[in-house]
Amino acid sequence: MRHVLTSFLSVHWAIVFGLLALICIDGNRGVAAALGVLGVAVESTRLINLENIVVVAPLATALLVVAVLFFWAFVDTLINDASSPGADSVIRIAFISASGVMSMILIGGAAQGINGLFMVVAVQLAALLASYVAMLAERHSVPALDEDEFHATAHGMAKAAAHNSLLSLISGRTGSNGKGGR
Repeated sequence: MRHVLTSFLSVHWAIVFGLLALICIDGNRGVAAALGVLGVAVESTRLINLENIVVVAPLATALLVVAVLFFWAFVDTLINDASSPGADSVIRIAFISASGVMSMILIGGAAQGINGLFMVVAVQLAALLASYVAMLAERHSVPALDEDEFHATAHGMAKAAAHNSLLSLISGRTGSNGKGGR
């Protein structure tokens, strides 16, 4: 069975982190524009210019790696099912990496004296956590039945329902409508 929520959230986070990486490497905007997309208005920094290649390159690379990990989780969700060993490992690595990048943004922003960054990063981390919990819940809520086992279970349930109905008709017990079985 395909996991719709897991696929959607993996693609969503891949797009979010990919766009942040793309905005970061844009020549005339840089890290300040990426932080602006997250919701932080950067006015001025004290130590390092946010358009400096020393700041932009590692951040854009980290964001791009996280985007690739989420895309990998999406492809892994499409190819494998929940019963395969290590099905959650790619998702776990992607979320750990995303949390690490967001934490590094918070630490770097605090070192630069950027105001309002804590709440934005806290909201993003909460959204990542909620997505991770939703993905795990979806992956573990559906029992891992193969198709033959599913058909055998459905066939057994149909036979049991027909048998109970037949016994009800033979014994003359009243049905659900209260008029009797005949």
